[in-house]
Amino acid sequence: MNIIELHGEVWAQLGARRKQLPHALLISGQRGIGKFDLARKFAESLLCENPTADSQACGVCSACGWLAQGNHPDFRLLQPDALGEAASDDSEAGGKRKPSQQITIDQVRALDDFLHVGTHRHGVRVILINPAEAMNRSTANSLLKSLEEPIASTLFILVTSESERLLPTIRSRCQSLLVPQPAQSRAEQWLRQAGVNEAARWLALAGGSPLLAVELGSEERALLDTLIAEMSRGSKIDPLAAAAAVDRVVKAEKRPAPLKRMIEWSQKWLFDLTLISAGLPLRYFVAQDQLVRRLAKSSNTVSLLAFNRKTIQYRLQCEQPLNTRLFLEEFFLSYAALFRTS
Repeated sequence: MNIIELHGEVWAQLGARRKQLPHALLISGQRGIGKFDLARKFAESLLCENPTADSQACGVCSACGWLAQGNHPDFRLLQPDALGEAASDDSEAGGKRKPSQQITIDQVRALDDFLHVGTHRHGVRVILINPAEAMNRSTANSLLKSLEEPIASTLFILVTSESERLLPTIRSRCQSLLVPQPAQSRAEQWLRQAGVNEAARWLALAGGSPLLAVELGSEERALLDTLIAEMSRGSKIDPLAAAAAVDRVVKAEKRPAPLKRMIEWSQKWLFDLTLISAGLPLRYFVAQDQLVRRLAKSSNTVSLLAFNRKTIQYRLQCEQPLNTRLFLEEFFLSYAALFRTS
């Protein structure tokens, strides 16, 4: 099952726009559901010289070949350098500048020549921007000039997981298309076909986002397993030992912001504890349902809500330079206090 089959209804909506393309299309939805892949497939289908009956790119024509090689004359992809092939894990170690997390104003200005020359074979020209919220105000205002004066046979596709962060003037000049979360059964089938074991577990942890579930299942397992092992001890937890165990995993992580990710997973664990305490079904840790229910019985909703609020401060603190071990000791001491009830 490919990304188009995962979002068949949305693909049909995109196909309906082919006859009369807008000058700008804003594709939005939650993170990890495949919005960018869907937008890329749509761009490929527009540039393809022999699209299939269901409006997909043929994959064999000259245009599809150019796209596959990354040098189609009528296509531009604007994304942060950190997402591109130029990004390298050891960029700082080699003395190079860290790849930018933003789409820069220079990237938008570089479109000027591209936008004011004729298209190849008089076809359509496509500019794909992902994620659109990575534009700062200056970059967005620079792009706005192009959106305010539409150019014939030109389509801007903006992909975002946080549309509220875009300038209202940007949003108002785009046709909006919301990509909904795929049905659970379809998403689980997609994950199984992608080779993901325990599809239901990882889909729940990803909040229903199948592409994020694939990422978590392959890259987040060590951090999650260690954190769950410690937090599942409840009143029997040894805060100092738990801090030491998680600290080792955090320091061994190669993915960015491991401490922040650890706090975010803790917030989801606490969210599930709070839901169970309030008599509601849990959302994320479905594989630990019975365990979470036992832990919830030894705490109370008021204490859990208070600690949930405290984790917001922890999340802010972990983005600053700090002693990771001391930070984790404070966190687990506070967590252990949740279960010291008479």
